[in-house]
Amino acid sequence: MTYSPEVRERLERDAKEIIGRYPKTRSALLPLLHLVQSEDGHVSDDGQEFCAELLGISKAEVVGVATFYTMYKRKPAGDYHVGVCINALCAVMGGDQIWEELSEHTGVGHEETTADGKVSLERLECNAACDFAPVMMVNWEFFDNQTPESAKQLVDDLRDGKDVRPTRGPKKLCTFKEASRVLAGLPDDLAGDGPSAAGPSLEGLKVAKANGWKAPEA
Repeated sequence: MTYSPEVRERLERDAKEIIGRYPKTRSALLPLLHLVQSEDGHVSDDGQEFCAELLGISKAEVVGVATFYTMYKRKPAGDYHVGVCINALCAVMGGDQIWEELSEHTGVGHEETTADGKVSLERLECNAACDFAPVMMVNWEFFDNQTPESAKQLVDDLRDGKDVRPTRGPKKLCTFKEASRVLAGLPDDLAGDGPSAAGPSLEGLKVAKANGWKAPEA
């Protein structure tokens, strides 16, 4: 199936705005892939053809990029895409156990989606939040200091439609499609909502201020 005229018109309007930000048209491929993912919940065949047509490149070039980056999904992600960090620090702090129990609890594995379409899981190599290990992300928002029990409760609440709020950042948790639209460069005005750094992340800054330490001047 191809996009309906209404969807096509909307996508073209957004795509032209995005493309206009770049001196070279093909440079807009990454945000355009997020744009079509915001429509389909993954980078579909229709989405790849749309990107190729708008940018004047071959579909093979689009596929080559879309299959290289893990943030572009090859099959539909859940409304809430849950990433469990299993890199070194998170792993030894319990990330491996969280992954195993969460996968068993939901009945899905890496890059798989629950039958109700609500939740998909991904093993992540690093969430860049080691000071809050073990860490999970839902649609790229942080859920810090997790345990197997809290992780399973989080997923159950997501599937039940309960109000779930990230540990840091905005109070509202957007859907995977909404997050993809933001990554396409079409903001939802929530980027500055809530603290982005807290707790352990600020300890070094506190010590520096207490001792009058400053970065060397250029």
